[in-house]
Amino acid sequence: MTDRPLLGFTIGDPSGAGPEICIKALNKPEVSQICRPVLYGDEKVLRRAMKIVPPRMELRLIKEPQDYKDGYMNLISLDNMPDQWEFAKVQASCGKAAFEFIVRAVEDAKAKKIEGVVTGPINKEAMNAAGIHYAGMTEIFADLTGTKDYAMLLTGGPLKVIHVSTHVSMKQAIERVKQDRVLRVIKLANQAMRELGVEKPKIGVAGLNAHAGENGLFGDEELKEVIPAIEAARTEGLDVTGPVPPDTVFLKAVKGMFDIVVVMYHDQGHIPLKLLDFMGGVNVTVGIPILRTSVDHGTVFGKAGKGTADESSMIKAIELAVQFAKHRR
Repeated sequence: MTDRPLLGFTIGDPSGAGPEICIKALNKPEVSQICRPVLYGDEKVLRRAMKIVPPRMELRLIKEPQDYKDGYMNLISLDNMPDQWEFAKVQASCGKAAFEFIVRAVEDAKAKKIEGVVTGPINKEAMNAAGIHYAGMTEIFADLTGTKDYAMLLTGGPLKVIHVSTHVSMKQAIERVKQDRVLRVIKLANQAMRELGVEKPKIGVAGLNAHAGENGLFGDEELKEVIPAIEAARTEGLDVTGPVPPDTVFLKAVKGMFDIVVVMYHDQGHIPLKLLDFMGGVNVTVGIPILRTSVDHGTVFGKAGKGTADESSMIKAIELAVQFAKHRR
């Protein structure tokens, strides 16, 4: 094992900008200085993307991650794509291929052949068209690793957030604000921050309702579910504050009062983070037995095939994966 983690990169939906973003990221000399990247994809897809964003290295086909060699773009090709496909179009063949790239990378991570997985963007509609039904990438990784207690963590700029619920309706999101789940997410937040080198994480917990319920005036979820979870976490020695009104908790976090904010639902966390750092955001699946980071954007159909997609989020996802991998060692 060298100091540079061996990481798997899934190229995402072939009809999107994911393959181009992967190549652009690997073109950066600083990436190969901090990790050993192995691509998981299809040779036809990479060859086509290489014509759009010419790489500084030759493509090298390998069978196993341990066959990695410096100075090349190392690819494990599943050869699972048809000869023809279109850019910027939902296609079942692309959804199926993107899912299979992930499955192979997860298998190798579980077998400890790689130290983590960095994922390119997928298209959920394309996967559903292929008969593969998941609410999102977080749920895919949880299912493939057999994990029940997991959460989505986002980091971007000065802010980190972790979610009690993600890809569900607002009605379901409210129903999922339960003491047990909130407590589990607080613990996952603490675990994640410790893996990032924070010895005693300061955790802020956002309220669900306006003004964090105003002592039951605007809803009783804080009184019945959130506060008991916070108190339970404190008895275990965690540094937890809340519930903090959602309209001020993120400002306090940005100013350094909290290392991470536990949010109650998808948009409560996504909106402030994307406002602060839209193209530099990173998605992390916390609680699963393998390391996984991802770009925090979609397939970028509007730029697919044009070579203009921004690789900033992928670079940040790589840097964070390296940081996690070294602390996990």
